[in-house]
Amino acid sequence: FGKTVEHNVVLLRNLGTLERIGLPIAIGTSRKSFIGTILKTKNPKDRLEGSLATVAIAYQNGARIFRVHDVGATKRFLEVLLGCGFGTV
Repeated sequence: FGKTVEHNVVLLRNLGTLERIGLPIAIGTSRKSFIGTILKTKNPKDRLEGSLATVAIAYQNGARIFRVHDVGATKRFLEVLLGCGFGTV
């Protein structure tokens, strides 16, 4: 709570450093205000693409647990991401 847009971006970019702990990494960026700031949209329901982008970044940096609002869209997104060779579950 209380992080800036820059703080959130730094956290996403550096999630991989948490893999050293050896525990699953979970994120909950879905529809967050920092995505709205980046996309210049106030309505949280208009942030799906940004939420999916954060899921991709987090997945590539070791996260495997995602708290999201748009479950179906995120599941399909991850199926395509994984199906295109960007990792395994």
